[in-house]
Amino acid sequence: MNVEASKTHLVLIPSFNPGDKVFETVAAARQVWNPVWVIVDGSTDGTQDQLIQLAATDPGLKVYLQPRNAGKGSTVLMGVKLALQQGFTHVLTMDSDGQHPAQCIRIFMSTSHKFPAAMILGAPVFGVDAPPLRVWGRKISNGWANIETLWAGVHDSLFGFRVYPLVPLERIMRRQLWMRRFDFDVEAVVRLCWRGVEPINLPAPVRYFRKEEGGISHFNYWRDNALLTWMHCRLLLGFTARLPSMIFSRLILRKNP
Repeated sequence: MNVEASKTHLVLIPSFNPGDKVFETVAAARQVWNPVWVIVDGSTDGTQDQLIQLAATDPGLKVYLQPRNAGKGSTVLMGVKLALQQGFTHVLTMDSDGQHPAQCIRIFMSTSHKFPAAMILGAPVFGVDAPPLRVWGRKISNGWANIETLWAGVHDSLFGFRVYPLVPLERIMRRQLWMRRFDFDVEAVVRLCWRGVEPINLPAPVRYFRKEEGGISHFNYWRDNALLTWMHCRLLLGFTARLPSMIFSRLILRKNP
């Protein structure tokens, strides 16, 4: 097993009732990277017990538990705080349901080492298994995110396979009451752009598994789209307030490339 070890970059997997796919996800990540952390977000499907057993025999794997389900953003924030306390500088987040490509971890981490101040964003490459409603729906959110960042170069605002620099991410989350649930991925990338964190986009294949393949989705069309709508309303207000300074910064950059 050719595993790359790092004292600065770790793989962070938030997990909520993922079913058995989480074990495939963790195994695939551990085949290429050390350390891998799983933050269990109040799961009730029993997977946390098996993950703890795996971590007991694998020093490259750590499992942390949130007692109650608090949402993806809250789970990532818990991991971010722990990572900072232990001296890490970056985290690569990936979903626990097997949709994200563990084989891309090395290239994403390598790019982050070359450009440590940037965020490395996955640009999803969809297969024939991708639900058309999900593919087209994300285009709407991406369009708003491009407006809110003044076309800073975010290719996909929702794809959660990405590398974050920890310090600016922790700062923006500490100052926000939101960003704790499904709204985390989009709001994080927009607010990091506002702070001047450059997005670097890399292609990454995404899988959508059918139920008979062990696929589990917690996406609720009405609830989560309502959450995204409210989030974009907040971000548009913030964008409007920042627009003059954003335009000024762009003009300065054009004069001094």
